[in-house]
Amino acid sequence: MAITRRDFVRWTGLGAAAAAAGPKGAAAGETRAAGTASEFQAAAGGLTPEERGIHPILEKDHPYIFIDACMQMWPDARFGDAHRYGATVYAVTAWDPHLDIDRALEGMMFWHAVVRNHPGLAVVTRADDIPELKRAGRAGLLLASQCGDFVGYEIHRLEAFYRLGLRMLIPAYSQTNRLCGGCLDRTDGGLTSFGELVVDECDRLGLLLDGSHLGARSALEIIERSRNPVVFSHSGADAVAANPRNVDDARIRACAAKGGVVGLSPWGPMLLKKGGIKRPTVDDFIDHIDHVAGLLGSVDSIGVGTDMSIGTYPEHERDPWGSPALKDVAGAYDKNVTANFRSPLRMAEGFSQYAEVLNFVDRMGRRGYKEPDIRKILGENFLRIFRRVWK
Repeated sequence: MAITRRDFVRWTGLGAAAAAAGPKGAAAGETRAAGTASEFQAAAGGLTPEERGIHPILEKDHPYIFIDACMQMWPDARFGDAHRYGATVYAVTAWDPHLDIDRALEGMMFWHAVVRNHPGLAVVTRADDIPELKRAGRAGLLLASQCGDFVGYEIHRLEAFYRLGLRMLIPAYSQTNRLCGGCLDRTDGGLTSFGELVVDECDRLGLLLDGSHLGARSALEIIERSRNPVVFSHSGADAVAANPRNVDDARIRACAAKGGVVGLSPWGPMLLKKGGIKRPTVDDFIDHIDHVAGLLGSVDSIGVGTDMSIGTYPEHERDPWGSPALKDVAGAYDKNVTANFRSPLRMAEGFSQYAEVLNFVDRMGRRGYKEPDIRKILGENFLRIFRRVWK
């Protein structure tokens, strides 16, 4: 049982709006929640700035639209600085997986409180918002759900959340639920009958479907059923580094055939190859890009979903009643590299912070990628999908 965003805020003695706003009178670029859990942890446990999800500020912005298709922000994040880290759009996990409707709603509204108090940020609801934000030197929050449990059996909830700004949905988070199968569960029966209705409703609304964390059969059936392109926001190429969270060539081809995008991730456990014992590098990450580009014959279906955090990732709690035996994603990495889930060592060396996107660009250039292809990978491919799907 993980600490939820509500508990994180409650234990620090702050309301959600107060956590979003930061201390009164704080200078721009220094706005953050006062007396937060991360500061307590830093004092008690000696967390480094990197472990607290504090990223370097880029004093001069780069020319690219960089859409990070999956990441997390926590209530102690320096929201006032986020538009200066190097990303144009953060597809933020709007609430923790497996939450019910009430807590999912609270999670959604937290981000509206954040942008109300931080003019450098805005909730993105239209594709055309994105280039406008780039020109203005601001950053967008794309509100995304990594789990469809909040829907229950009430299909109308999808429209309600879409109207509140939800723009991307993973139907199941690794475990099988009432919509479809998860990638870490024992079985994957594909889309349920109710799951088919969810896909149809997402198509009607313009809510982008995401196949990350889904079982292979479920992802393929969603791609086949949907009238719109489907994406994988944060995955890796299983042919390069076998991992139950990565996607095989069949899913990559199916996604691309419908016009979708595979967001590849520099998260270390999904880059570590079988038998590997060293921290992967940004060049190991680019190996995944090379594979998908070679498989498809172009970079038109490749994006980036870092899975980075801004702010302090909360401690995981163990359910005393027991946890299901899911497939192992990070065991080898925990043993050979680091088990500290807050450590920058959990990301590829050379792309563990947002400012290192410039190093990533440089390494892609050295690997032979031309400027137009780099722009597509960083954000233009996802922007194309948003323009096609969102309404």
